Amino acid sequence: MMNCTRTLALLAACVLPMGMAAQTPTLTVQASQVTAKVSPTLYGLMTEEINYSYDGGIYGELIRDRVIGRGFGSLTHWPMVARGNSHVSITADETTGPSTALPRSLKVSVTAASTSSPAGVENDGYWGIPVRPNALYSGSFWAKTDSPDTDVTVTLQNDKTGVVAAKAVVSGLSRKWKQYTYMLKTGNVPVTADNHLILTIAKPATLWFNLVSLFPPTYHNRVHGNRIDLMEKLAAMHPKFLRLPGGNYLEGDHIDQRFDWKKTIGPWVDRPTHQSPWRYRSSDGMGLLEFMEWCEDLHMQPVLAVYAGYSLQQQHVNPGADLEPYVLEALDEIEYVTGGPETKWGAERVKDGHAAPFPLKYVEVGNEDEFDHSHSYDGRFAQFYKAIKAKYPNLEIIATAPVKSVMPDVYDEHFYMSAEKSFSMANHYDDYGRNGPKVFVGEWATREGDPTPDLQAALGDAAWMTGLERNSDLIVMASYAPLFVNVNPGGMQWSTDLIGYNALTSYGSPSYWAQVMFASNLGTEVVKSMLDDAGPRVFESATRDAEKHKLYIKVVNATSETKPLTIHIEGAGKVGSEATLTTLSGKTPNVTNSITDPRAVVPMTHNIALTGEKFTYGFAPYSINVLELNY
Repeated sequence: MMNCTRTLALLAACVLPMGMAAQTPTLTVQASQVTAKVSPTLYGLMTEEINYSYDGGIYGELIRDRVIGRGFGSLTHWPMVARGNSHVSITADETTGPSTALPRSLKVSVTAASTSSPAGVENDGYWGIPVRPNALYSGSFWAKTDSPDTDVTVTLQNDKTGVVAAKAVVSGLSRKWKQYTYMLKTGNVPVTADNHLILTIAKPATLWFNLVSLFPPTYHNRVHGNRIDLMEKLAAMHPKFLRLPGGNYLEGDHIDQRFDWKKTIGPWVDRPTHQSPWRYRSSDGMGLLEFMEWCEDLHMQPVLAVYAGYSLQQQHVNPGADLEPYVLEALDEIEYVTGGPETKWGAERVKDGHAAPFPLKYVEVGNEDEFDHSHSYDGRFAQFYKAIKAKYPNLEIIATAPVKSVMPDVYDEHFYMSAEKSFSMANHYDDYGRNGPKVFVGEWATREGDPTPDLQAALGDAAWMTGLERNSDLIVMASYAPLFVNVNPGGMQWSTDLIGYNALTSYGSPSYWAQVMFASNLGTEVVKSMLDDAGPRVFESATRDAEKHKLYIKVVNATSETKPLTIHIEGAGKVGSEATLTTLSGKTPNVTNSITDPRAVVPMTHNIALTGEKFTYGFAPYSINVLELNY
């Protein structure tokens, strides 16, 4: 029997007596044998508007359908409010709006109202509006009225108790469209998402509303910025890049539903919104500049995807003269991101509030263009490639499907796999050719678990990531997808997703924690490592940071038994007397986290004593492990 003490902290793993070393499989790490440089941008984020990832997700806006749309359902989240003996009717008015981009509005006709019996409309937010004590909320709306000097009372009210959390009065509405602002300060109220926003008046009048907005405190206090808890979870992943604006979201179902970046910049009132391919409308509050500021807030490189002339319902633009306007559109987009104030589109960015250009290294042409039945991508890519390189020779261009006409700098590959497939693919890049383009694994996931991955999926993910690390001379970037899911009924269009949330709170899945562990413990160089006789469901990778004298060894044990390994560190010189071990594990592979049990599976860290350059350790069943050693 093994002579070790099981404790909760050790998660059923233990350092074993050296007398047992000959009976155990061996992991040899040759710390002085560098096999590759680790890509400095290896781990990052892929994002798109799916599962209410932007609106109702990371974008801080709390009002749902802040822009009044067309047709049935346009007022679903705008029911009328009539207190006492007041009377009101509402409709979507197609004849007036605050701008050419937003030609419609919410018409509120109040025929009877008083101070004690006000009337108006309310909004329920994205499955509720979160309220916290002693918090300041900033709001605005565009409005006009047929009765000048009408006052609008804005109220945050609890759905269940009727208790008012905060109130403000907006005065002086006129006959012309104008934007009005307000602030709501909560007192000592309970933390709850069971709230709605109410707009009422206390006299008969007709009002027209659009762009009704409410923001909570945001990450880094950025005006109209991102949700704090989700940004903090992303920051813990140490992401090096953000692939934006997304995959299918870039293309749209039809060409006129693509991410048309010029319609996503400037004041909200000039952004017409657009239909996303995931069956709901995007407010486009998360526009091109907001994406870039997201990168800035988390110190990430942008990986800018430009529309390449293909949309999901098999619409495409032929290479040549037909495609040229879209090529010019992409060049303008790059100029908006990187141009100085002397350039046309750089000046537009300055006018939009960001004087400094953003750094840009990678531009991706399209998304998953292998699905284009016209097989026109080769010609389309070549046209984009030549035009971008002519103006921006230092940019690296990413292809999303095989091409022959010109060699891309980087090729984007996508993998959605079962856990068994992830295990079998862990060595996929070990013998991959090095003479072609570098590889960007732009979308990948082990798809087991709903709405977010379970531990089995995390084990598959970790096994896959050991292969990405070993081959990070080839793999310049990799990003899990999808990143987010709103767990409320109707909030998910695709499973499995990395981070789950509702209006009030959020959680990281086991796969999220695997990402945190891998990205937080990554050296600058890959060192040679060999795993002998450990079986088919044990995986490893090893990197070092020579400047910090750190060695990072990752071991994934996807079996149901404790897995003893004799770890032999060669060529490191003197190894420290202890190591830090971080472990993510569970009693069964199906254990998972959820909105109601967010920490069922989380990493645990402790120190273990080392006996020198050779020691034996028992890794827990169903576990992902990171050893950090000093040398």
